[in-house]
Amino acid sequence: MDEQAVAVQEDSTVADAVAVPPAPPAAKKTAARPRALKATSATSATPRTASKSSAKDLRILEQPGFVLHSWPYKETSLIIDVLTRDHGRIALVAKGAKRPHSQLRSVLQTFQPLQLGWTGKGEIRTLTTADWVGGMLPLEKSALLCGFYLNELLVKFLMRDEAHPELFDLYVSTLNQLAHDEPATIVLRRFELALLRESGLLGDLTRCTQERERVQTEQFYVLDPERGPRPAMSSDNVPRVSGKTLLAMQRGDYTEQSTQLQSKLLMRFLLAHHLHGAVLNTRQILIDLQNL
Repeated sequence: MDEQAVAVQEDSTVADAVAVPPAPPAAKKTAARPRALKATSATSATPRTASKSSAKDLRILEQPGFVLHSWPYKETSLIIDVLTRDHGRIALVAKGAKRPHSQLRSVLQTFQPLQLGWTGKGEIRTLTTADWVGGMLPLEKSALLCGFYLNELLVKFLMRDEAHPELFDLYVSTLNQLAHDEPATIVLRRFELALLRESGLLGDLTRCTQERERVQTEQFYVLDPERGPRPAMSSDNVPRVSGKTLLAMQRGDYTEQSTQLQSKLLMRFLLAHHLHGAVLNTRQILIDLQNL
């Protein structure tokens, strides 16, 4: 990457350029996946007969979380889309966060580990506390753009109020790896694969859909987004990957150059299919910069 491209990433406008388009506050689900899992949030078990006052009294304290995206709300507030470890992806209104002397202004930053508290049970809850935890290096240069890419994927693919604690832990690990200059082509592939699995959109890569036979190392396959691997045919116009690559991806082993190349094309194809033509802003920028 040349110096000019790096400078583009470090410019103060990069957050606006790659920010996830704000979703309407009333939308509880994203359109990224047609067969979504049921919400697993503990709060969703509250009986429907509960009074409005009891719903408002619901209080969550000291929940680990990260800001994925934010947008203005009224004159002095923000709505923040956050990923939490035990409650999944939720929307919170941060009252007064835009005021010049608000302590929240410096706390509610992307890629910073936070301890969050909120009240309410509606589609948009009310932020009550936000404390910076620290302990993570900031993302810089190309790693910063990769971080925005992760956030955009999470907003597109995760429904609200679904807990994904393992994916949350992987997100933290991925941010740390990017901050320590681990190869983005490997780090991002692992996260993309885990995200599709957590979303219920990807199964076992080692079993062929025909008779459930184990994929063979030297044979080439195509991955049907709805069914899984099958032997490649000459008429296929989708990415062909070797059985060796599929087995390596299942293990999380991207050390070989052929695995990196084939997995990049495969994941690009799968993400595009499940996004139904929606464009990932950050992905296009990364491709343009030849970072992926």
